[in-house]
Amino acid sequence: MARQVIQLDREKRSCSICLDLLKDPVTIPCGHSYCMSCIKDCWDTENDKEAHSCPQCRQSFTPRPVLVKNTMLAELVEELKKVQLQAASPDHSYAGPGDVACDYCTGKKLKAFKSCLVCMVSYCEQHLQPHYSVAALKKHKLVEATLKLQENICSRHDEVMKIFCRTDQQCICYLCSMDDHKGHDTVSAAAERAERQTQLGASQQKIQQRIQDREKDIKVLQRRVEAVNLSADKAVEDSEKTFTQLIRLIEKRSSEVKQQIRSQQKTEVSRAKDLEEELQQEITELRRKDTELEKLSHTEDHLHFLNNYVSLSRLSEPKDLPRIDIRPLPSFEGVTAAVSEARDKLQAVLSEEWTKISLAVTEVDVLLPQAEPRTRTELLKYSCEITLDPNTANTRLLLSDRNRKATLMSVDQVYSAHTDRFGERFQVLSREGLTGRCYWEVKWSGTVHIAAAYKNISRTGTQIECGFVYNDKSWSLRCDSGGYRFRHNNIDTSISGPQSSTIGVYLDHSAGTLSYYSISETITLLHRVQTTFTQPLYAGFWLPFGTGSTAELCELK
Repeated sequence: MARQVIQLDREKRSCSICLDLLKDPVTIPCGHSYCMSCIKDCWDTENDKEAHSCPQCRQSFTPRPVLVKNTMLAELVEELKKVQLQAASPDHSYAGPGDVACDYCTGKKLKAFKSCLVCMVSYCEQHLQPHYSVAALKKHKLVEATLKLQENICSRHDEVMKIFCRTDQQCICYLCSMDDHKGHDTVSAAAERAERQTQLGASQQKIQQRIQDREKDIKVLQRRVEAVNLSADKAVEDSEKTFTQLIRLIEKRSSEVKQQIRSQQKTEVSRAKDLEEELQQEITELRRKDTELEKLSHTEDHLHFLNNYVSLSRLSEPKDLPRIDIRPLPSFEGVTAAVSEARDKLQAVLSEEWTKISLAVTEVDVLLPQAEPRTRTELLKYSCEITLDPNTANTRLLLSDRNRKATLMSVDQVYSAHTDRFGERFQVLSREGLTGRCYWEVKWSGTVHIAAAYKNISRTGTQIECGFVYNDKSWSLRCDSGGYRFRHNNIDTSISGPQSSTIGVYLDHSAGTLSYYSISETITLLHRVQTTFTQPLYAGFWLPFGTGSTAELCELK
């Protein structure tokens, strides 16, 4: 019955717009009441109307009524809220799933308000009252109601664990201190708590300091990211302008060549037509004379023949016309060849400059150099596709398997002449320039130098100039049955490590590291170079001797 009355009162004191209890209730002239904000919002949507109406009875008001809070109604609403809270509290005070229940309640248990660490019992507010009034119970330690009281009981002796063993770093009961923990460094749990509470403050200071440090790092990182974004946007804009200018220049040159060809075509065709016309005129005149001479040859009048022969047989001097030799037909093939040569040179320049552009891009790094990968799985994240460049291969090297494998042969192979080809030494470089972080693996047999070199290393000359191991433009790991040796700038370093037919190579160009790994069931670092790379690097092989020696770039998946 009480619930029905509360529900009825709630309906009477609810706003018909939001259907909730009135908030800041106002009563308009027709007598209906609403939340101040609800009726205000409703009338604000009617600003374009001359009159404003009641949402329930539709009575209109002109002008718009001034809204004033109904104090009496507001008080009644507050009283209703209190009654609802009191009526609802018994239902909500019962313990549900996940709640701590009062251990003293019988039947349906109420929620526990406090837990006693001495009694090892949880109490509702009613059953907790003795702990506030009985002198002996006032000394007990009360904490917020918890389900973990059993954690404070020794599972072996069923006693409260009030002692802390510093030797074993665990809480124990007094029976444990006389049994398994006899002779250990023990103190009361309260004393240990007090000491660790002090340490906790120091730990919090360290944590807070680290938080501040990390927040500073984040701000620095955010500034760097912002700077990178601004710089990248400007670089994209500037590079687009430059490439647009380059495209327009090529289009202009293309138009000029086309115009020159057409102009020359027009000139030569016009000259040929003029000459053809003059030749046709001369032929016409000669045919006329030939006809008249033929006619004269048949006359029987001797005097007529003699009088006309001289004039008819006399030929005018031929005009000084251009001589037409029998030679190959004229063509513009020379222009096509010249344009193709210009294209090849431009491609070569763009290819060389592209590696510089790529290097400049990859050198932009927001973060500090990252730690080098430690496992093959981590290394494989940086695997890259590399192929050997036939234009650089010495003629004694046979390239196979889609230009991934080099084999030293006993006779020269057929290659076209190229300025990039190694002349004296049995070496080859990759087609791709490497920047950023790259990883590749090489399977070898015989005697092989696994190298990384700058593209501008000499192709001919002395071994110091063009050999992978003798100058400051190359780094090389020699692999053979006797083990490993690393060489750079003619400095030889002996390397120890497990023998393997597969070598992994990891490059972090911006960090200046080049690392060689022995790859088998495990991965072992053989040697790491720490330097500063000033150009893109190219993977390379040198097979110094031993016909049949091979070096192959592995396909990594």
